[in-house]
Amino acid sequence: MRAAVVTEFGGPEAVRIVEDAVPEPGARQVRIKVAAATLNPVDAGVRAGAFGGAGTRMGLGWDVAGTVDAVGVAAAWHVGEEVVALQYGVAKTLGAHAEYVVVDADAVAKAPVSADAVHAATLPLNALTAAQALDLLELRPGQSLLVTGAAGAVGGFAVQLAAAAGVAVTGLARAGDEELVRSLGASGFVTEGTDAGFDAVLDAAVLGERALAWVRDEGAYAGVIPQAEPASVRGVRVGAVEVSPDGARLAELARLLDEGVLTVRVAEVFPLDDAVEAHARLAEGGVRGRLVLVP
Repeated sequence: MRAAVVTEFGGPEAVRIVEDAVPEPGARQVRIKVAAATLNPVDAGVRAGAFGGAGTRMGLGWDVAGTVDAVGVAAAWHVGEEVVALQYGVAKTLGAHAEYVVVDADAVAKAPVSADAVHAATLPLNALTAAQALDLLELRPGQSLLVTGAAGAVGGFAVQLAAAAGVAVTGLARAGDEELVRSLGASGFVTEGTDAGFDAVLDAAVLGERALAWVRDEGAYAGVIPQAEPASVRGVRVGAVEVSPDGARLAELARLLDEGVLTVRVAEVFPLDDAVEAHARLAEGGVRGRLVLVP
């Protein structure tokens, strides 16, 4: 089978398409025949060496939509089921940017029925990150939340999930994204800093101390890069999410997509063989929606 990997760090040109054996599922694992897999900033980080691993082969791709192709012992899935999944981790020789991928069975959820595979593939990593970051904030209905990077993938899901939970959401993004951010459920919108003291900030734009300043005393801050959150000040509770696979939670998010609570956005679709071009497009910036690879 074909798979996208990096064997040395660099720019988009470092991505290679290689031939490899089709992986076999172990106990409590399933093999998915990939229909679509999303390209995310974390893949660019792996490619550039941000997570280490020099001298080894590293597979690319975290989230996937496709069809169960084989099941290991004690894996409660059936061949032919359409699913989505998160294949977590940077230290892997094969990722979801391949024709087949093996994932733990408890990281898998039934695919949403309202979205095709290309759109469904954009759900796992970013929606789980947003949901788990909101868990850290422990907000109640009526409380106020500022989401930085509200027009991005994680930020957009955070706006939708928080608004659906009755939280008063303000989105921070570029001026041209106001209509989009408000359509996601934000009742407020800003393009710069604000003097308002929010009950919490979900810092999807990774602004760090700048964003922390917008939290009220003894409020809460959640970052999206593990162990990169700013130090606490003024009694603000500070943390950062490290996304984890969770098939049950992913199933809930798929249900919310089917119910219209969540929306998914695809910017462009690339054949797997054009992974270098997809990485180059991601590096250009300004992408609204996700880039998706199709084997």
